[in-house]
Amino acid sequence: MTRHTLLANLAALLGSLLFGASVVATREAVSTVAPVNLAVLRFGQGGIILAIVLLLATPGVLRLNRRAAGQIALLGAIMFALFPLLFNGALQFTTASRGAVILATMPLGAAVLARATGQERLTRRQLLGVLLSVVGVIVVFAEGGIGPGENRRELLGNAMMVAASACGAVYGMLAKPVLSRLPAIVVTGGSMLAGAVLLAPIALASDLTGDISRLDARTALLVLFLGTGGGALAYWLIMFALARLTPSQAIAYINVNPLVATLLGALLLDETLSSRFLLGFGLVAAGLILANWPTADRSRPPADADQPSTSESLAPTLNQRGSTTP
Repeated sequence: MTRHTLLANLAALLGSLLFGASVVATREAVSTVAPVNLAVLRFGQGGIILAIVLLLATPGVLRLNRRAAGQIALLGAIMFALFPLLFNGALQFTTASRGAVILATMPLGAAVLARATGQERLTRRQLLGVLLSVVGVIVVFAEGGIGPGENRRELLGNAMMVAASACGAVYGMLAKPVLSRLPAIVVTGGSMLAGAVLLAPIALASDLTGDISRLDARTALLVLFLGTGGGALAYWLIMFALARLTPSQAIAYINVNPLVATLLGALLLDETLSSRFLLGFGLVAAGLILANWPTADRSRPPADADQPSTSESLAPTLNQRGSTTP
């Protein structure tokens, strides 16, 4: 495994750990802040933070042509407008654990889309790894039940989470070619801002200013975390990884999220961890190793093996300063 591939896997893991904490924070914050308002506050913060970093580091990279700007706006509409509406709304009706189980189907959707569009040819080992990690998540939460016998509110929440999972899979497929031409920080920050701008009129009509004025200290800290660690940093890490891994490899790490949420529940809510959790964690870990284990490619010269796929198209200054640091 090359240094760049190792960094990409570590970035995907750390990003997923932050996403797992974000599920818990969102579940708590959405009881006080309307879903659309929470999305604007979260991704507005994240986009502004990344834009400031770019302005301070390499301001010239923000000059985008019309085609690139349109692609980033589309990514923002999918992942930072539609996805948070569905995700935040779903957590009003279903539990965080059930939502996390459903969201764990995202790697399967990403793998199917990547194979259908020719972005990658999934090996049997990689497909087994994705399936194994999904099974691990299901094992963890099987005690809570994920069958169809819920009431209408829970069914609505589960259906919204399925749609959110599909958004994430489509986003991974569409983002991959954009990341071959632009640095991850530009794509992440630009799409975040685009999503926040698209949601802003709806948020203002949903009493955004009123929700802000009613924030207590605890909820304000949750919103701040969702915009910084769970927003700007987490999404940049995932995009950094996606630029260097295949879509199914990067998105496979989404299965870490519900395990993190369970661990946080044990630490913060005094919940006990069962042997079922340990078994599920082992399955997820084994699945991630299988999905991301490097495949020998004898057709590539050894000199190129340690270069990221986006290096040829990045600005020289970003290759040195902006492509590997947030």
